[in-house]
Amino acid sequence: MSELHPAQKPDVIRAEYLISAVRQEQYPPGDEPEIAFIGRSNVGKSSLINSVCRHRGLALTSATPGKTQTINFFRVFFKLSHNNSEARRQIFFVDLPGYGYAKTGRSTRRQWAKFIEEYFLQSSRLKRIYQLIDIRHPPMESDILFHQWLRRQGLPVKIVATKSDKITRSRMKEHMGVIARTLGIEPEQILIHSALSGAGRDELLDDIVQILLQ
Repeated sequence: MSELHPAQKPDVIRAEYLISAVRQEQYPPGDEPEIAFIGRSNVGKSSLINSVCRHRGLALTSATPGKTQTINFFRVFFKLSHNNSEARRQIFFVDLPGYGYAKTGRSTRRQWAKFIEEYFLQSSRLKRIYQLIDIRHPPMESDILFHQWLRRQGLPVKIVATKSDKITRSRMKEHMGVIARTLGIEPEQILIHSALSGAGRDELLDDIVQILLQ
């Protein structure tokens, strides 16, 4: 794997909304790698995307859980240093509907599950899935079941613990340990993030850029 030039950090220079889809034929054309964001409703997927891209209105956020009802594609342009020279790379960010929202009708949940599963199993561009979990609470049954399903499919999933500004730094290690033990992973495999403070943004960018350099 290629290494970043140590003198400069990668960053997003531009991001744009492309399309909302529920079927494969609606996905945008192109061969850019894809990174998908999934988690329980109201865990902060859209806020994380906006934070990473430094574009407050890019992915629409809402206080109402279950608001995202389609697969939303964004094209994100990165600037990074590679082998002592500056390079530009493009990538798709994919914002998926949240799971586990009890007030969503059963037929709607089945519809979401169908097109989300089809996306995960059919997208040839998918390089990383960030599963978001609220750091304040232990993973819920839907988090556990979804994580297990992703791993059984051999999909490249990584955990991002969101809303890290909502707990004290002294409790963060404890909460990350609970998430790790519940999901059967190591705490070091978990990224943290706060859309409010921006904490963890650089680490998340570094992880994304390693995908671009593969």
